[in-house]
Amino acid sequence: MERLKSVGHIMLSEIKDLAETLSPRLIEIRRHIHANPELSGQEYQTAAYVAGVLSSCGLSVQEAIGKTGVIGHLPGSGEDKRILALRTDMDALPIQERTNLDFSSRKPGVMHACGHDVHTTLGLGAAMVLSRLSQPLPGKVRFLFQPAEEIAQGASWMVQDGVMRDVSAVFGVHVFPSIPASCVGIRYGALTAAADDLEIFIQGESGHGARPHEAIDAIWIASQVVTTLQQAISRTQNPLRPIVLTIGQISGGRAPNVIADQVRMSGTVRSLHPETHANLPQWIENLVTNVCHTYGAKCEVNYRRGVPSVQNDPKLTQILEEASREAWGNDKVQILTEPSLGAEDFSLYLQHAPGSMFRLGVGYDDGFNPPLHHPEFKVNESAIVTGVVTLAYAAYKYWQQPG
Repeated sequence: MERLKSVGHIMLSEIKDLAETLSPRLIEIRRHIHANPELSGQEYQTAAYVAGVLSSCGLSVQEAIGKTGVIGHLPGSGEDKRILALRTDMDALPIQERTNLDFSSRKPGVMHACGHDVHTTLGLGAAMVLSRLSQPLPGKVRFLFQPAEEIAQGASWMVQDGVMRDVSAVFGVHVFPSIPASCVGIRYGALTAAADDLEIFIQGESGHGARPHEAIDAIWIASQVVTTLQQAISRTQNPLRPIVLTIGQISGGRAPNVIADQVRMSGTVRSLHPETHANLPQWIENLVTNVCHTYGAKCEVNYRRGVPSVQNDPKLTQILEEASREAWGNDKVQILTEPSLGAEDFSLYLQHAPGSMFRLGVGYDDGFNPPLHHPEFKVNESAIVTGVVTLAYAAYKYWQQPG
């Protein structure tokens, strides 16, 4: 055991030294990607850039995986047959940047406002570090550079193209501005929510606005549907298993004095627990149907499954926690007590292998840390080395565990 700790300490020291040496290059990579953002499914230049960096590290590279995704293969020594995947994402958002950085987006209306430029840099940095180790890792590392996370499609495309074939475990990372830079957030269990799409169509009967009793008012019934859904969540669902249902769009009606005969509503449904997630479509359809039938209207409910909740594997999460504590000390590791109701298609990889995602702090000490998806979102670049070391050292520690 003492020998293993000594070897681990030597490996951590080497990984840290490599990451620090590479730091200027990593910042250069991040700024290049930030200045040249591409929307989901359009990451052609980013993918070509990623492939070039991976090739320069001596990795074998596959392009056009998952449409615009890239895979890098690090062979290892072959002592262990397991394959570890490290997943990062590449796409930007349709947001006009307002950071005034010297390397701000050169594309009007497109911005890396969710930190995927950093994620891509972390994946490349981990590849650069692990490929330079004095002793190769026992097993293979498969670096997954995924497109289209922001539209929750890229992971599905990648999986369809076989990126998870023979993978034994997968690690992921997401930046978080509310956590200070140089700190790591670890979460056991549910990290993010399942996110589904909901569309409701209500069919009433038109009539004169002065004689509502002769019509079936689709707008009024729609308001009853929205109210009933919100009230029913609080009174019929387990409050320890949260559900967030938001109707974000509603349209109907033709004139101020004409009772609307049709209303269309759409929204999002978020949940954390798999059992709750499984029951939501039928529960919502029953509620909506009962309200509409009570008042003589017809309805159609379309519930579309999105991505499931990210459920971090306990053993792999422990590896991430131990790697972070050994690398940065206990005071730089936060055990996150609450999940996020945001969504992450990293969860689709977890249907094929166990995995865990950690939060990388990128916040500034001055307290001005706009949230993700904000036009003034910025990243403290000192976090890049933290993220690269954490990923690389967790990869090393993975092979110290029995298969």
